[in-house]
Amino acid sequence: MPRVIAMMNQKGGVGKTTSAVNLAAALAASGQRVCLIDLDPQAHMTLHVGLDPDEIECTVYDLFSDSTKSAADAIVQVDERLDAIASETDLAAAESELAQQDGRSGLLAEAFKPVADRYDVVMIDCPPSLGVLTINALSMADEVLVPMQAHFLALQGVGKLLETVGLVCQSVNPDLQVTGIILCMHERHTNLAREVVEDLEGFFTEARGSDVPWKNCRVLQPPIRRNIKLAEAPSFGQTIFQYEPASHGASDYAALASCVLAGWNGDPAPSPQTEPPIAETLDAPIAADSTGAQGTP
Repeated sequence: MPRVIAMMNQKGGVGKTTSAVNLAAALAASGQRVCLIDLDPQAHMTLHVGLDPDEIECTVYDLFSDSTKSAADAIVQVDERLDAIASETDLAAAESELAQQDGRSGLLAEAFKPVADRYDVVMIDCPPSLGVLTINALSMADEVLVPMQAHFLALQGVGKLLETVGLVCQSVNPDLQVTGIILCMHERHTNLAREVVEDLEGFFTEARGSDVPWKNCRVLQPPIRRNIKLAEAPSFGQTIFQYEPASHGASDYAALASCVLAGWNGDPAPSPQTEPPIAETLDAPIAADSTGAQGTP
């Protein structure tokens, strides 16, 4: 069975979709067979990989609304060893349509069963809210990765997110684990970033040996540096490896994939990436754009 990862953060604009797409692409480039699933009604992941929701005959919405459909009907090839199941705006209606349906938390897992043996990794881009769609992702997932910025308010949000995962573990998926924090739009030369990372690492160190879903969580290396190419790639419907494979964004996500794979294999965690020259990290100031990518203000 594939390893199922839910990319989740209840705060929008933190690099969630950017990380889902480019980490999935990096894992595919390393030889893994990967399927991306877009569970966000905004369909940003779908657009990021070059798919037009209006031209897709079967989307993830159909998997929720039509019991005769399976993931085999919805899969679209994006690149070598990388497939995707697209979203559409109609998916927003699924929250209300499924509210009273029995077994609603397991619909996605059931629809995916016929194709599960095709893949090594399934990456689910969750919506920035806790509803039926996110519960479906967490019910199906083995682990949660949390993309975030090294800011104080983001740190508080991660605490709330961990509480949410704990509640899901109690109700629908007791084996679910939070395994990694992905630092996005990172500026390692600032005191704030260093302090937030130290707080995170201290928090997870204290959780070791306890009975909580984040007891094995770690801050994944390397952080994803601010890089304008990561913002430009979605507008061309490409992953960073298709758009600008020589960019810092591509090298960071490739190294992040190596870190994730090392964790799965039980290997020692890679050492933190050597601090790049300040000139290399200071692209034009950027913030999260409407696609959830890292873009210019």
